[in-house]
Amino acid sequence: MSLVEILRVLYDSYLRYQPADPNWPDRDRLILSKGHGCLALYALLADKGFLKEGEMLTFCKQDSRLGGHPERGKIPGVEATTGALGHGLPMGVGMALAGKIRHQKHRVVVIVGDGEINEGSIWEAAMSAAKHKLANLAVLVDYNKVQSYGSTREVLDLEPLADKWRSFGFEVEEVDGHDVEALEQLTRRLPLNSGKPTAVICHTIKGKGFPFAEGKSEWHHKSGLKPEEIAAMYEYLI
Repeated sequence: MSLVEILRVLYDSYLRYQPADPNWPDRDRLILSKGHGCLALYALLADKGFLKEGEMLTFCKQDSRLGGHPERGKIPGVEATTGALGHGLPMGVGMALAGKIRHQKHRVVVIVGDGEINEGSIWEAAMSAAKHKLANLAVLVDYNKVQSYGSTREVLDLEPLADKWRSFGFEVEEVDGHDVEALEQLTRRLPLNSGKPTAVICHTIKGKGFPFAEGKSEWHHKSGLKPEEIAAMYEYLI
């Protein structure tokens, strides 16, 4: 739920793609590095015609290709198989560097989770991106401040997060990740610096839209929903 507006703005206002030709060479590349957020990605892929909307109902069923993490080669529009956290940004750096070497015009966007950036591979990739001046790369941090088993502050405090990205050579901006207009205005300005990669810290709310779930780490892996919890969700959707 913390990802929905970010993905909506990217697919509506920023990314260049052709659903009828998912491997179009000039397409922009989006990598959802926090692969466990794939339901939001699948919803956008269905909305844009990469998937049939009815296929969403097969999510995580035995014969479905829509698993709990997105898989490249199975799902049209998915650029990288992710879910093993910390891998999406290194892959994105490779794509951006390849595009720069080949003088290609496509852009690369990587969405990472805040808990995910505990991984050292994230910062190794960030150093490489800055070294190669990958202005065609944008990293969006879904900063909902809750990870698998607690708050990011409790598990491994990330602050000062903006300064960390700046120290690694990125141009940095912060935004309300649920403010569609603010996100659209920011994407129109990318890259923020023609000689640097961009990092956008998107301040979001875990479980946004369902007050009983917002900001609660126990909903990160929650399953076996009670009937009253499902009914409450539908009440907020109406």
